Amino acid sequence: MSEGLVIRAAAAADGGTIDALHRAAFATTELGHQGEADLVRALDADGDTLVSLVAEQGGSVAGHAMFSRMAVEADGQTLSAAGLAPVAVTPALHGYGIGYALICAGLAALREQGCAMSFVLGHENYYPRFGYSPELAARFTSPFADPHFMAMMLDSNAAWPLGGRADYAPAFGRMG
Repeated sequence: MSEGLVIRAAAAADGGTIDALHRAAFATTELGHQGEADLVRALDADGDTLVSLVAEQGGSVAGHAMFSRMAVEADGQTLSAAGLAPVAVTPALHGYGIGYALICAGLAALREQGCAMSFVLGHENYYPRFGYSPELAARFTSPFADPHFMAMMLDSNAAWPLGGRADYAPAFGRMG
């Protein structure tokens, strides 16, 4: 991990910086900008943000991760759950553990809030290191279900639900 990295809760004053960070980070992907900056603003405006963290390196924001409220039913019961998205790191700082540190801190914050599960739609070689599993996510129906859909129990000793439904916050559906 980068030396001197500070992880802290995102503040309202970080909004413009977070927006620029997501636009820069996703402009470098093969898909280009996909609306992540707009998604962050929409989730905040809707009150669906559970955890929003920034990583500062040398006094500048170098990364951002957000977890938002999800509507999850598992085995006939409502379950507290969060979706991880988006995550962005300044392109020049990829590979220094900034994203890893943000996600770990976010998962710890969710555990403190009593959240039972987290879902992510992401790279199958990256997210399993945190405990995300495509096998667990496959037990849930979701409009976002695909081979990159993964889930994890935030209590690693908790039994996996047999099945259910997982819906991201409404802002995801409005993003198209």
